[in-house]
Amino acid sequence: MSLRVVVADRAQARIFAAPPVRGPLRLVERLEDPQAHWHDRDFKSDRPGRVFDHAPGPGRRGAVAHHGTQGERSPSKHEAEVFAHRIVAALEQSRADFTRLVLVAEPGFLGRLRTVLPKSLASMVVLEIPKDLVHLDEHAIGEALPAEIYATPA
Repeated sequence: MSLRVVVADRAQARIFAAPPVRGPLRLVERLEDPQAHWHDRDFKSDRPGRVFDHAPGPGRRGAVAHHGTQGERSPSKHEAEVFAHRIVAALEQSRADFTRLVLVAEPGFLGRLRTVLPKSLASMVVLEIPKDLVHLDEHAIGEALPAEIYATPA
C-alpha cells in the first residue's frame, strides 16, 4: 500500500510519496500561494464597516463606542481556504496512486485542510501531525514521522 505525506502551511505545500519502509521521501508535487503573505488591506481597498453603539439610557448623548464590523471572514483566511482546496484538488487527481495519507501542517491550517477534505480522502488519513514542518528538508520530515505509519495494516 502506498502512502502520501502532505506537508503544508498557508503559503506552500509539498506532497511526498513515502516508501513502504522508513526511507527517504520522494517529492511528488509542490504548490505555492504567493498571496498567503499579503495583508488583508492588500486584498481590498475598503476599510471594514463601522458600527456605533447606543448611549445608555433614554435621550442620553455623549461619547459612544464605535468599532469595525470585520468578522471571521477576513480576506487572508479566505485565501488560506482557497489554497487548502488547491491541495485537495491535487490529491484528488492522484488518488489512484495512494491508499493512505498523512497530513502535517501547522494547527490552524490543519483544521482548515480537515474541513475541506472530502470523505473519500478523509477516510485515507492515517495520521495528522499539528506541526509546521514545511521548511524542513525531506530527510528531516521523514525523521519526524513515526515508524508506525510505515507498517502495513492487517
